[in-house]
Amino acid sequence: MDTDWTEDEVRVNGGAAPLPAVPAQPNRSAAASPARVTPLPPGTRLLHIGPHKTGTTAVQGALFAARDRLPEHGVVFPADSRHPMGAVLAACARPGMMGDARPRAEQWTRLLDQVRASGARTSVVSSEFFADAEDDGTVARVIEELGGRERVHVLVTLRPLAKIMPSQWQQYVQNGLRMGYEDWLEHMLRKPPYDKPNPSFWRRHRHDRLVERWVRALGAERVTVVVVDDRDRDGLMRTFEGLLGLPEHVLRPAVDTANRSLSLAETEMLRHLNVEFRAHGLPEQLYSRLIRYGAVMHMKNVYAPTPEDVKIFTPRWAVEAAAGIGAEMAERIKGTGVRVVGDVALLSEVPEQRAERRPEGAARLAPEAAAHALYGALAAVVATPPPKPVAPPRQAPRPRTVHQTPTKELVRVVGHRCLKRLRLR
Repeated sequence: MDTDWTEDEVRVNGGAAPLPAVPAQPNRSAAASPARVTPLPPGTRLLHIGPHKTGTTAVQGALFAARDRLPEHGVVFPADSRHPMGAVLAACARPGMMGDARPRAEQWTRLLDQVRASGARTSVVSSEFFADAEDDGTVARVIEELGGRERVHVLVTLRPLAKIMPSQWQQYVQNGLRMGYEDWLEHMLRKPPYDKPNPSFWRRHRHDRLVERWVRALGAERVTVVVVDDRDRDGLMRTFEGLLGLPEHVLRPAVDTANRSLSLAETEMLRHLNVEFRAHGLPEQLYSRLIRYGAVMHMKNVYAPTPEDVKIFTPRWAVEAAAGIGAEMAERIKGTGVRVVGDVALLSEVPEQRAERRPEGAARLAPEAAAHALYGALAAVVATPPPKPVAPPRQAPRPRTVHQTPTKELVRVVGHRCLKRLRLR
């Protein structure tokens, strides 16, 4: 899961992302075939660091689904799940998502033990949260613990910023963000130092600096950058197979409805629910269990958006600004000397867009009404007391309805009862 941080983050690495005066490139009409790549030496520890929204979930799902077949080709996927997120967060000294349990050092230790157990075979570890490593010291330590410069090879997958930004915004909303999309774009692209409300965005997606951090620790010869071409659906899988020395079609995309992006209306509904959640001071554990892994996960699993569901629209000024930054990043990445698979010029493309549709009248849901209705229903259900033995009439207090209960008292009861029930379960 491509998960993200909330607006409660602190400023990291300055967050600066100056807009370059580089002309954006026109959209290309045809997808290029993926370049054939030379397999990595046997025994390599391939470290796929993302970043977010660059096909990481698809790769992780394919590797996990094929994990029983990989050893016959000399490759190991050393993880107990599709994505060892907790282990990587612990390795990079990053907190868990809002309301989740704090990552534990033993999770990283277990993953390291599984990597070492792969012996002379090639092993692959994939997590976009490696891109969140804050400094050179953390990067160097991760590399050393995975086997050192002699064995580790880093793979970075990249897509154009203009395609990443709407996906990242809705992912931040799924972790508690309350800021609307256009306001968020203003902060990320027009308001120096470009680090509010999500400093993690430019730590991940200033892709040239991300590549440079890992090159400083490994050297350019041990870093590969793959530019993902969305018009070639199988290109990323074939590139991974080439690097790992696998036969074609061993890696196949796995269906994962839980990873789909939210529509504009769904995101706005959740964003307004976030406002309600914060305003009433509910415990963060409730957000993790009941909203992220409850309401949102179930909605994504059982509801498939239709053509009538409006997608998140990025205004033209932001698309052009993102393409300009992409052009600058492409030049700096080429200057590092790393191996690049794919067309780095794709990073500066301006994606084709349909005519702008005003979101105020386009969303099928009324986000404010839906958020209030959801919150009210949740509070009413949870606040209903469990059945109790009937007391004598003279001792039984007169019951109060939810609407007769003061808001502060109701919120306190809601929070404590939710936490109690979650602990019991």
